[in-house]
Amino acid sequence: METVADILVTKGAQIFGIGPEATVLAAVDRMCRAHVGALVVLEGDALVGIFSERDVMTRVVLEQRDPASVRVGEVMSTSVVKVPPAMHAREAMAIMTDRRVRHLPVTEGACLVGLVSIGDVVRASLVERERTIDELERYCSGQYPG
Repeated sequence: METVADILVTKGAQIFGIGPEATVLAAVDRMCRAHVGALVVLEGDALVGIFSERDVMTRVVLEQRDPASVRVGEVMSTSVVKVPPAMHAREAMAIMTDRRVRHLPVTEGACLVGLVSIGDVVRASLVERERTIDELERYCSGQYPG
């Protein structure tokens, strides 16, 4: 079974972040340039929140706030669920489903080591299922080593 650490090895552990004092406009520009749906919000090395497309829509656009003047720290999500690298991808998917979040920071102790998205865990789940199907097909056709 694939772990969150395995996902980070496959996708890379590059983390896109921004400070809480940055404007929403700067954050959206960073997200668009990086082709990501969320940024971790960092004060120094400390994770203080996540800023996502959902935050833009619900706390900026819907409230008709000016993205050029609103600070990320004013509209970011602060209730951040973190997961360890050893967590199984299925567990991460269950957390995302239960908490209705699309991104999970991956931490080892106090150290941020990556960020996984719902797309990452779905992809890992599909790869795992394809592997299982292939093994079952080989077993049923007598090609399975036994």
